[in-house]
Amino acid sequence: MRFKMRSMESEIQSVQPPVGKPKWLKVKLPIGQKYTELRGLVDKYKLNTICTSGSCPNMGECWGEGTATFMILGNVCTRSCGFCGVKTGRPEDVDWDEPEKVARSIKIMNIKHAVITSVDRDDLKDMGSIIWYETVQAIRRMNPETTLETLIPDFQGVERNIDRIIEANPEVVSHNMETVRRLTREVRIQAKYDRSLAVLKYLKDKGIRRTKSGIMLGLGETEEEVIQTMQDLRDNNVDIVTIGQYLQPSKKHLPVKEFITPEQFEKYEKIGKAMGFLHVESGALVRSSYHAQKHIL
Repeated sequence: MRFKMRSMESEIQSVQPPVGKPKWLKVKLPIGQKYTELRGLVDKYKLNTICTSGSCPNMGECWGEGTATFMILGNVCTRSCGFCGVKTGRPEDVDWDEPEKVARSIKIMNIKHAVITSVDRDDLKDMGSIIWYETVQAIRRMNPETTLETLIPDFQGVERNIDRIIEANPEVVSHNMETVRRLTREVRIQAKYDRSLAVLKYLKDKGIRRTKSGIMLGLGETEEEVIQTMQDLRDNNVDIVTIGQYLQPSKKHLPVKEFITPEQFEKYEKIGKAMGFLHVESGALVRSSYHAQKHIL
């Protein structure tokens, strides 16, 4: 009898309608000459950007300000995180010309501040860290005035791979926690909460000037858990935190369990500033690279 009751409860939960988007959650349509120029160049040179691959709601605003996020090491990830819109599967071979291609694209696009991210490449012995290093170096050579943020994977916590990022020395190094400790196994299947914290601490201890992380809300976390995650980041000397609303990329991904109100996002921003973060970006449409150009200051 107990088993039947549990089965019925599961069935009821599975057919519950999805949470409707609130009226105040509106994405601005991308407009403007700068956006149009960048859109054309991305299409022409077949560039991988997380802006397009991840369906970022701030693409128009960021591109309009001359900031773009480039995704290296292909557009197929070896991990299958329940929240992410990037394709999962077997990646293509490494393109060793990619660093020069990205650097050249940044020059053509006249990007003032570039954010570089990548898919996870657990299939590679170096997990892609050599391409990471070469990309930063190529950008520095070809675009000496462009500032850089690297939004890196955890490299499975292997220090020799993280050291390549440290040696490249971008202005900001970011690695996202994505969610609270309790939900990490469900949301980031192959990741570990404490390993991500250790990566951030290692970066700071080894001299990276600005470290940064981000979390998304609406996956079933509590306020107490969010605040604890923020405190964990501060305890590991993270300088910048971004907090945004999770939006389900497709029906195959984790459902949105709650839409966080603007007032709650404002509350987290005040709490973060009181904790001592140098920058706190907190709002429904905030993503990792939102206002990234301001975080180097």
